[in-house]
Amino acid sequence: MAAKIKKGDRVVVLAGRDKGRSGDVVQVQPKDGRAVVRGINMVKRHQKQTGKQESGIIAKEASIDLSNLAVADPKDGKPTRVGFKMLDDGRKVRFAKRSGDLIDG
Repeated sequence: MAAKIKKGDRVVVLAGRDKGRSGDVVQVQPKDGRAVVRGINMVKRHQKQTGKQESGIIAKEASIDLSNLAVADPKDGKPTRVGFKMLDDGRKVRFAKRSGDLIDG
């Protein structure tokens, strides 16, 4: 199956406590069906002191299920579905079904 959400995409959260917020995908975990989005689903972790890092409570992004994310339309930033089409030069590209614009990436 082709990946509809990729690293670097701008996505909108559809469900959960961050509903309506958007951010950039930092990491995609296709086997788990999850993604890490910058600034979304922040959790606090108790960090043990290491050689590089000090101890304390740090905030970091937790992964969020792909079903709760939608790609943001390049035109207006609203959530859109993703379609695939072949260009004349033979490349397979993703496009926003809402506006018809190509999605960069």
